[in-house]
Amino acid sequence: MPEGYREVHNAGTQGLRMAAHARAVDGNEACGAVYTMLGMSFHNRQERVGFVTDPVVESRRLLADAGLPTEWADHVHDESYDAVIKEETELALQRTGKDVGTPILSFNPDSDKVSSFFGPVISTIPRGDEALKLWDAIETIATTSGMAELKRSLRAAPSFD
Repeated sequence: MPEGYREVHNAGTQGLRMAAHARAVDGNEACGAVYTMLGMSFHNRQERVGFVTDPVVESRRLLADAGLPTEWADHVHDESYDAVIKEETELALQRTGKDVGTPILSFNPDSDKVSSFFGPVISTIPRGDEALKLWDAIETIATTSGMAELKRSLRAAPSFD
């Protein structure tokens, strides 16, 4: 593994624990708020060092800035959430196959018409009508076409602007 990879990967696991706790106590919207908060910090602002150095302190700061309960930071080391994280990861990989990465999207997850796939990986963030068109197209491909795979090499590095 490249230098620093393991630390960042562990930070991701710690963030997932905090998100799992948020969902357990306050539902999917809370989980989404934590996930967004971490994504903005890790990707947009490149603030990985603080989370790797002291994830509780950094999480408290991020949660406070996001207007979320700071006590959720206490769960970054709570291994009791590892089982649900592993179970949900395995379910996602059962739906897509094990030769994919993340993100994995699932449509209609609570029905017999569940459809999941890896992606999309996009280089620029669509906004407004463009975002809605992309989402509708992805949902159509996932739920009505029988699409097995659609892939091409990255054309540009992801931009988090």
